[in-house]
Amino acid sequence: MKTDLTIHRRTILAGVAAWGTVTFLPYAARAETHASDVFPSQNGVVEVSPISHASFVLKTPFGVIFNDPVGDPSAYLGFPTPDLILITHEHGDHFNLGTLLAVVGPKTSLVTNPAVFAKLPAKLQAQATMIGNRETHETMGIGIEAIPVYNLTVGRRKFHPRGRDNGYILTVDGLRIYISGDTEDIPEMRALKDIDLAFVCMNLPFTMDAEAAASAVSEFKPTYCYPYHYRGRDNGTQDPTDFADAVGKSVDFKFGGWYEG
Repeated sequence: MKTDLTIHRRTILAGVAAWGTVTFLPYAARAETHASDVFPSQNGVVEVSPISHASFVLKTPFGVIFNDPVGDPSAYLGFPTPDLILITHEHGDHFNLGTLLAVVGPKTSLVTNPAVFAKLPAKLQAQATMIGNRETHETMGIGIEAIPVYNLTVGRRKFHPRGRDNGYILTVDGLRIYISGDTEDIPEMRALKDIDLAFVCMNLPFTMDAEAAASAVSEFKPTYCYPYHYRGRDNGTQDPTDFADAVGKSVDFKFGGWYEG
């Protein structure tokens, strides 16, 4: 797919401006305008719009995807009703039932881990598919694989126990997109192959620090990478530029407007 991306980038570049791509606006300005980055796929483009922390929107040739929608529903104004919503796990910065009910449409499909599925009201369960680690699902022509996520460090394992929560690999119009969810630098992440676009978490004490994230990314080498989910507790916030500098130029980094200020 990486070779395909190089070919398609040349043919799509002229049309990218029409999607309103803005890469270097200040964080607050990006959030206000839903600024986005555009990535070529086999038959069009995938547009990424960061919302906040772990929430983002993907506009794809096959439909609109919301990942872990939480917070004020007004943050999603201006976006189409999602065709697909992904939820990685039950923590409040990834799953909020009120937000979900505000943004979901009658024809929206949901994919969740089993623990979140159990928390959904019956009406939403009827629209949802639960998949566990290493299970797969396909909807709208999009392939979805649930990737294990968990804490390794003693004292942190209670946050994300092995086997409960999901990361995801999406195959969207030939583009392979990895969403880390909340995890540490685990073998399953290092073993990833042929990832075109990655969203990689880093904060303490809940996930990992920038050094560990950089070590993992340096091994699986996605074409593009968004550091996200990097504000933490008790001085646990990580610097995404330190992360990018540690990985180096082998990966093309994107810095979305995840936080204001």
